[in-house]
Amino acid sequence: MHYNYLIVGAGLFGCVFSNEMKKKGKSSLVIDKRDHIAGNIYTKEVKGIQVHQYGAHIFHTSDKEIWDYVNQLAEFNHYINSPVACYKDELYNLPFNMNTFAKMWHIKTPKQAKEIIEEQIADLHITEPKNLEEQALSLVGTDIYEKLVKGYTQKQWGRACTELPAFIIKRLPVRFTFDNNYFNDPYQGIPKGGYTQIAEKLLDGTPVLLNTSYQEYCTYDEAAGKFVAKDGNTFDKVLYTGMIDEFYDYKSGELGYRSLRFETELLEGEDNYQGNAVVNYTEAEIPYTRIIEHKHFEFGKQEDTVITREYPKNWEKGDEPYYPINDETNGSLYQVYAELAKKENKVLFGGRLGQYKYYDMDKVIRAALDMAKEEV
Repeated sequence: MHYNYLIVGAGLFGCVFSNEMKKKGKSSLVIDKRDHIAGNIYTKEVKGIQVHQYGAHIFHTSDKEIWDYVNQLAEFNHYINSPVACYKDELYNLPFNMNTFAKMWHIKTPKQAKEIIEEQIADLHITEPKNLEEQALSLVGTDIYEKLVKGYTQKQWGRACTELPAFIIKRLPVRFTFDNNYFNDPYQGIPKGGYTQIAEKLLDGTPVLLNTSYQEYCTYDEAAGKFVAKDGNTFDKVLYTGMIDEFYDYKSGELGYRSLRFETELLEGEDNYQGNAVVNYTEAEIPYTRIIEHKHFEFGKQEDTVITREYPKNWEKGDEPYYPINDETNGSLYQVYAELAKKENKVLFGGRLGQYKYYDMDKVIRAALDMAKEEV
C-alpha cells in the first residue's frame, strides 16, 4: 500500500500527529521498535493497578486547549503531585516550601525561613557561580542543598555537582507558603485507567507495526522519490521521533543521553508501602533516585501494591534514551544535526529525541498539533 506518512514511533508525538493527519484525509502507517504503543507513557494493568512502566507521568498544563484535548481522550482524576523527599531517616515535602522548612529548622513563619536561607547564602560569598553546586548554593543555601539537592542531582546526572555546568539549575522553586503542590499549572491529573488508552484512541483505524525498527524497515528510493519498505509499502514522507543522531547514523558523533533502569516489584498482601505515589531518595549512597507506588496515582484501594525503583544510568547504544543532556557540548552537536534536518524536505523530526529537547506531555501534544497544522 501507499501512505502519505510513515510515522516512526508510537509515542505521544507520533500518535497525535497521526490522528491530526487522519482528520485531514491523510493516511499513515505507524511503526515502533517496542512491543507496545504509547511510548514512555505506556501503562500496564497489574492486579487492578495501572503501572507506569517508564516512570511517573503526571499530566499538568496551563494550556486550556491542551487540557480540553486530552479530556476528550480520557477521564482525568484530581491527582495532585506532592512528592516526598527522604534524606537518611528524615522526610521532607517537595517542592521546597514552609512544610519543608518547618521540619528542617523547627520554625513557623516565612520570615524565619527567609532569614535562615539569606544568612546561609550570604556566608558563602558566591558572586559568579562556576558550576551547578555553586549555583544551587547561591539559590537555596547549604542545608537545602546538602540534604535535598546534592545527592539526588549527582545520581541523576552521574557526575559530581562541581563537574556540572551552572546553567542546568537556573532556578530552584522556593515557596514560603504551606503548599505541597509540585506544579503551578491550573490543570493537573491522571487519566482513570492509565495512559495507554489515549494512544489507542489516537491510533484507532491507523495500521501499526510493532517490533519494527526504521533502519531495518525502510529506505529512500531516490529514483522513485519516495520511501520504500521491505514489505512493499511506500510513503511520501517520514515523521521520525527517534534519536536524530541515530537517523543520520551518528555521522557527526553521538549525542549525550541519560538512561534509566526500572526495578518493579509486586507486593502481594501489602496494601500501602510508602503512603505516597512518589518518594525521592536524595542521599548519594542510595543508588535509586525514587520509589513510585503506582496505586496512589488513582487513589487505589487494592489489597496488593506495585512499586518501582528508578535507577539513573549512563546511556549506551541499545539502552533506551530518556533524557537529552542539554549542556553546551551536546547543544553544539545537536545544531549540526539540526542543520541537516533543515535540508530535508521529506523527513520531519519530532518529540524529545527527534528534537533533542526535554518536553513535558502537554508540550509534546502542542508541538505535534503545531507540526500537523503546518503540514496541512
